[in-house]
Amino acid sequence: MTRTGLQVSAVTKTYPTAAGPLQVLSEVDFHLAPGQSAAITGPSGSGKSTLLYILGALEPPSTGTVTLDGQNPHTLTTRDLADFRNRQIGFVFQDHCLLPQLSVLENVLVPTLVAGTTRDGKTGQADDLAHARMLIDQVGLTSRLDHRPAALSGGERQRVAIARALIRRPGLVLCDEPTGNLDADSAASITALLLELHQRHQTILIVVTHSPTLAAAMPVRFELGRGALRRRVA
Repeated sequence: MTRTGLQVSAVTKTYPTAAGPLQVLSEVDFHLAPGQSAAITGPSGSGKSTLLYILGALEPPSTGTVTLDGQNPHTLTTRDLADFRNRQIGFVFQDHCLLPQLSVLENVLVPTLVAGTTRDGKTGQADDLAHARMLIDQVGLTSRLDHRPAALSGGERQRVAIARALIRRPGLVLCDEPTGNLDADSAASITALLLELHQRHQTILIVVTHSPTLAAAMPVRFELGRGALRRRVA
């Protein structure tokens, strides 16, 4: 597949309410190429999470299109859409969302279990396992491989979540307040790790955040307000 990046064209989102239609996003346009990273900031209630859900193919736009490497996921069947998300998009949330009964290694491998078998009927288990171990090493948690989330610090749990987001080699990684629950030192460490892995794997990285420090670390910065997305000049 030729990687053409993320193209967002004239995206709007409107919700019906008792008082009439509520427009959350208005004519959002931008493009990010593979290897680019961006932060989206804005006040609470400005539509940042809504935009992230649309970019992540979790929710369709009311109008407009989102394409990733030339494919519009919102035109896919329900089954194909779920497969697209699993293969092409990695998510990192404020709450790490790790499964408490699983080890670090098992948590990282969860998306590969959802994926099932490959086209030739094989599970790809050996490749997935090797890739998971490599990612865990890259996030600095090889010594914690068999630990469960309860035995990890907040920063370590978020490192596991980052490795899990990358396990299927996605083209797009979306982060919703990834440092929001962390102390300053852990937040700085996670910020550096996100950018390091983003460069190493040449993903498109988008971070939604209230943190000025995290936003300033991203080369491209957008601000969302009153439904409109504006590019900020550093």
